[in-house]
Amino acid sequence: MDSTPHGAAVTAAGFGLKGPRGWAFRNIDLTAGPGSLIAVQGPSGSGRTCLLLALTGRMKPAEGTAEVGGLPLPKKMAAVRAVSALAHVPGVAELDPALTVGEHLRERALLQGRFGGSLRALLRPRRERRAEARALVDGALEAAGLDPESLPKGIRTSVRDLERLEALRLSVALALVGGPRLLAVDDTDLKLSDEERAAAWAMLRGLAAAGTTVLAVCSEPPEGGKALGEELVLVRTGDRPAPAPENATPTTPVSPTDTADPIDPADTADTTDAADTAVEGDSRPADDGRAEGHDDEEGAVDAFAETGRA
Repeated sequence: MDSTPHGAAVTAAGFGLKGPRGWAFRNIDLTAGPGSLIAVQGPSGSGRTCLLLALTGRMKPAEGTAEVGGLPLPKKMAAVRAVSALAHVPGVAELDPALTVGEHLRERALLQGRFGGSLRALLRPRRERRAEARALVDGALEAAGLDPESLPKGIRTSVRDLERLEALRLSVALALVGGPRLLAVDDTDLKLSDEERAAAWAMLRGLAAAGTTVLAVCSEPPEGGKALGEELVLVRTGDRPAPAPENATPTTPVSPTDTADPIDPADTADTTDAADTAVEGDSRPADDGRAEGHDDEEGAVDAFAETGRA
């Protein structure tokens, strides 16, 4: 089955993405059904984020085949973007630290109401549209496990004042407002304590159990797998060996010789089409730069600029 009302199957064979300075990732194979939890594990610089962007239709692959919900890549990149959403992806889908939680939620609801429905939906009475928007936001917050009332200043809490896990939950909630069948989350476990990491994976497991296919970039995969009643698919990038979690489905790792050389950010000024990588519902970019640990994108940021033109 390619997809369900809530989830999309994801497959790839010999999947790779190449930029002017070499391969960002290569030889990726995976098979995941709707409602799967896909963990993308690898060291910094191994193309984890580029793989996430390629599988969600934001970057054009150079070789191999892939499908999301039966939609082939790269032929149906726009259609894949329409059924997927990004959360917590630096430079593409980030929270604005100057805005409050409420401002982010209102902005997302407005975008969903304006671009996420049909023309007929826009002609409905304002009261109906407001009620629907509130229901979407409330449902997304509940699924992400974020209670605005528990925050220091409630819904008026600034993003800069959120704890790391709270910011992750907010980013996921914003992505869920559009009802994606594939949710892609970058740096799931970055700078989280063991307890926070377990809570983050519990949240993503819950989303997968509800039917949404979840693609999560991580340094270490979650423990468990089918023993916890879920389908866990493990995708590894880079050459660092690591034990697979119980009952996880491993995929072909990238050869060390295929990893792109690190790139000086000064060489990446040509990103004229980077705006095409964002879709309706992606959070506004912040101005605080890349967080520590995001050098996994350095080896392929030129690829981002190059493939965006396609």
